[in-house]
Amino acid sequence: MLKQRVITALIVGAVALALIFFAPRGLFDLAMLGLMLLGAWEWSALAGRPDRNSRLALAVAFGLLALAAGWLQGREPRALLIYCVAALAWWVVSLAWIASWRAEFSRPVKILCGLVTLLPSLTAVVAIRGWSPWYLLVLLLVTSGADIGAYFAGRTFGRHKLAPQVSPGKTWEGVAGGVGMVILVAAICDYWLKLPVLPFIALCVCVALLSVVGDLSESLFKRQAGLKDSGNFFPGHGGVLDRVDSITAAASLYWLGMSWLLGGHS
Repeated sequence: MLKQRVITALIVGAVALALIFFAPRGLFDLAMLGLMLLGAWEWSALAGRPDRNSRLALAVAFGLLALAAGWLQGREPRALLIYCVAALAWWVVSLAWIASWRAEFSRPVKILCGLVTLLPSLTAVVAIRGWSPWYLLVLLLVTSGADIGAYFAGRTFGRHKLAPQVSPGKTWEGVAGGVGMVILVAAICDYWLKLPVLPFIALCVCVALLSVVGDLSESLFKRQAGLKDSGNFFPGHGGVLDRVDSITAAASLYWLGMSWLLGGHS
């Protein structure tokens, strides 16, 4: 299993880097749309509709909405700001849902949650890559660094459970280890980006913390649907949502924060 996970991670990493740095804009946008459609396909199962027709219908609906959102964004520059603010509002609600409520939503509400999870993150990732591939790479390094730091710190020092009813393996010590790793990653990245160092590190820490909310949110949806993984698209790693759950939460905040930093820095 470990060998399979490593091989899959290396292949996915190589493909992701090739898309980020070498793909023409049209190809990159198409790849991100395809990733969102796969995410919508898997979300149908989280919403309680795992049959093929329901999955296909939801993927088509999400695809059309993504195209409509892109069209609107091309004519109204503030559209992406609205998408990202709406996403942050959902993640605040999601945090409260995970921390204390944990009620199971109706299917229409679950579908709406999926839309607000996937659509803003898609548009934000495309916009970030439009600034510079390096900025998008930093987002991936921050979310990956948070995961890696949390994994090793949790295994070594983990004693206090973060959300045992949602994801029993996560601990507060893991979160602290993830934040420590992100501070190191952010400091190294800022050496080349030349942004105001303290605001940039603070942004990256907030992005990392929000990525934990994204991870826990998907875990709760899976638990309520009786699923271990969202799918099996990535051998040894689960489905698309299992791989991008952190980024779906992090991308909107990262875009908002970087918009402010780049605007103030220029």
